[in-house]
Amino acid sequence: MYQNAIKHPIFNFITQASEALGIQSFVIGGFVRDFILERGSAKDIDIVTVGSGIELAKKVANLLPNQPKVQVFKTYGTAMLRFEDIEVEFVGARKESYTLDTRNPIVENGTLEEDQDRRDFTINALAISLNKDTIGELLDPFNGLKDMRRGIIRTPLEPSITYSDDPLRMMRAIRFATQLDFVIEESSLKAIVDNSNRLKIITRERIVDELQKIMSSPIPSTGFLLLEKANLLEQILPELTALKGVEEVEGQKHKDNFYHTLEVVDNISKHTKDVWLRWAALLHDIGKAPTKKFHKTIGWTFHAHEFVGSKMVFKLFKRLRMPLNNKMKFVQKMVLLSSRPIVLATEVTDSAVRRLVFDAGEDIDSLMTLCEADITTKNPKKFNRYHSNFEIVRGKIKEVEERDQVRNFQPPISGELIMETFNLKPCREIGQIKDAIKEAILEGEIANDYKEAYQFMLDKAESLGLNKELTDL
Repeated sequence: MYQNAIKHPIFNFITQASEALGIQSFVIGGFVRDFILERGSAKDIDIVTVGSGIELAKKVANLLPNQPKVQVFKTYGTAMLRFEDIEVEFVGARKESYTLDTRNPIVENGTLEEDQDRRDFTINALAISLNKDTIGELLDPFNGLKDMRRGIIRTPLEPSITYSDDPLRMMRAIRFATQLDFVIEESSLKAIVDNSNRLKIITRERIVDELQKIMSSPIPSTGFLLLEKANLLEQILPELTALKGVEEVEGQKHKDNFYHTLEVVDNISKHTKDVWLRWAALLHDIGKAPTKKFHKTIGWTFHAHEFVGSKMVFKLFKRLRMPLNNKMKFVQKMVLLSSRPIVLATEVTDSAVRRLVFDAGEDIDSLMTLCEADITTKNPKKFNRYHSNFEIVRGKIKEVEERDQVRNFQPPISGELIMETFNLKPCREIGQIKDAIKEAILEGEIANDYKEAYQFMLDKAESLGLNKELTDL
C-alpha cells in the first residue's frame, strides 16, 4: 500500500469528489514513479478517472477552500487546476489508435487498463488508487516496479508499435535513461533504431524540449551517445555527428572531436547547471568539421573554426526553432571566444588579458569555466599544467580588472565630446579617434582615465590634421 504517497491534502479532495460523482480515480505516471524513486516532491500530478476528467476537476475545485479556477481543454478532454504549490491535471481514461502521418491519436473513452496500455513506459504506467475501498493500492500491470528496481526502460506493449505510433517516445526513452541512469531494454533500443526515420513527423519544438532535459541531466553524454547509437542525432544535430571519426594522413591523426565534445559537456556539467553554457560546450567545436585541412608540414589544422562555429550556431538555432535572442548570442560568443584563454595560458600578457576581459564582458567567468572543461587530456602532467596555467590566467584577469576596469568599459571620451571639441559633424574621423583611444587603453599605452584619454584624443586629432581652433574638413 502507498498511502504515504498520497498524504498531500489535494488527494483527499479528489477522493471526496470522485465518490460524490460515483466514478473511480487514480494518480498515475510521473508522480508515482518519482515517489517510488525518491526523486523529491512533485510539483505536478496527473489524475486519470474512469469518467469525465473535466467534471471531476470542476467538482474538486468546488470542494477546495479557495475554489481555484479550472482551465478546460475540451479538444483533449482534460482540465487543470492549481492548489497551493501543486498543478493537477485531470483526464478521463482513454484508449488510442494512430495513423502513420501523425503522432496525434484517435481517442476514445476507455478503462483504466486501456489507459495504462497506452502509456509510454512501464515505469510511467504505475497508478495508485484514490478510491475509498482500495485507497493507496498500487496498480502495476506491466511490472513497472520491477523495472524500476532493475533500472530498465521498457514499453508496456510491443516496442516497435509504441515507437511507431508516437515517435516522440524514442526521445523520451533516451531522456529517461539519461535522467534516471537507467538502461533501455535491448529489444526497445532496437525498435528505436528501426523506427528512427519516424522522427521526421515530430515538431522541432518537441524534440528540443527533450534535448533540453537531456542537456540538464547530470551526465548529458549518456543521452547524446544513445541518440547517436539510435540514428537520431544525425537527424537533429548533423553538425555534431560530422565531428565523429579519426582521419589519418601520412601517419598523422587528429582526435575524435565528437567524443571529445561529449567529454567537455560532461566536464562542464559538474560545475554549472546553466543549460546555455552546456550548449556552448556541446557546440564549441562544430566549426572543426568544415575547417579541417591537412598540411604536409604542420599536419591537421582547423583554422578559424571558432569563427565558423559561431556562425553555424545561428543556423542551428534557427533550424531547430530555438530562441534567437540573448541566449543564442551568449552561445555564439562562447563558441567564438572558446580558444582565446587557451592561447592566452601559454603567455599571459596584460594587453591580451585586457582584450579578453573586454570582449567577454560579464561572461568572462563562464568562458573560463568552458575552457577549463575543454581540458580532456589523459596525461596527468599535462592536465595539471593546463589547470595551473588557467589559475594564473584567472588571477591575472582579477588583477587587470581591478586595476584597469575594462569589463564592458566605454572609452572615457564620447563621440559627442570629439565633435564638440573639434567642431565636427558626423564623420569617419570621430570613429577613428574613438577606436584609437579604445586600443590605447587595451594595449596599456594609457590608463582607462578621462585625463589621459583626453590628451590622447588631442594628439590623435593632430595626427589627423584636426585641432581645437580650426578644422580642415
